[in-house]
Amino acid sequence: MADETLAGLRERYADIDRRLDAGLPEGDRANVKSEIIGLFKTVEQAVIDLSALKEEIRALVDKWKAQQATAAPSLAPQFSGSRPVVHADHIGASTFIEKGWSRLSLGDYDGAEAALQRAIELSPGDPQSQTLLGWAQMLNEKYDEALMTFQKVLMREPSNALARINVGYICFKKGIFGEAIEHLSKAIRLDNDKKATLYAHFYLGLVYLEREMYEDAENFFQKTLMLGPNLLEAYYEMGRAYWFNGQKDEAIDAWRRGFAANKFNPWGKRCAELLKTVEAGGEPART
Repeated sequence: MADETLAGLRERYADIDRRLDAGLPEGDRANVKSEIIGLFKTVEQAVIDLSALKEEIRALVDKWKAQQATAAPSLAPQFSGSRPVVHADHIGASTFIEKGWSRLSLGDYDGAEAALQRAIELSPGDPQSQTLLGWAQMLNEKYDEALMTFQKVLMREPSNALARINVGYICFKKGIFGEAIEHLSKAIRLDNDKKATLYAHFYLGLVYLEREMYEDAENFFQKTLMLGPNLLEAYYEMGRAYWFNGQKDEAIDAWRRGFAANKFNPWGKRCAELLKTVEAGGEPART
């Protein structure tokens, strides 16, 4: 709604309010009642129209995310958290949880952080707020803060496998490989969340690839693709593990399979780019 439209509605409200405070003549009461109903209906329709526009804006966000992923695909866990169940509460924390989730879904990580920090101020220790805050901080690459947040979540919920693989990913990014292996291996043992189990295998592959333990990395990438054939970054990284282990034919086959699985996917495209690089005599990047 344009600012001037909102201002106009508020002026209508203020005008009616002043007239009511002053006292209405007998002959004006029916007219004022009609004005109030008309104002209510106008605002109600505006809310409906704005809600529809809000959902259309989400489609713009999805398009932007798709283009951004193509330009710079990320290895970070994809946020796909369910919309939180919002309960009415006297302190208002649930409003900020809902706002934080919405901002996080839109990719507005700073906005999500601000809303979720406010939710935690209103309801300290709330696990839902802390989990969402950890996601926002991690995706905003504030790894130290995210690590502390997720550790608080795990103190309350040791079996939270998604929080645990996020800690594993953060430890991997910070080069703390021993802790990464510990958390990711525990997520696999818990096996209580399919997404967590999938990403735990993938990130273990990345850890062993980084440590140049190529056969271990290959095994984890193979298991990843058995669990989630659409996680095409596993083809890309498995090809790198094969290549650096001297298995160049296997590497080329992995990249071809990744591209064939979905040539429009950002990681499928990266597989195709790497194929061109090695066919021209180049080498995959070490990082």
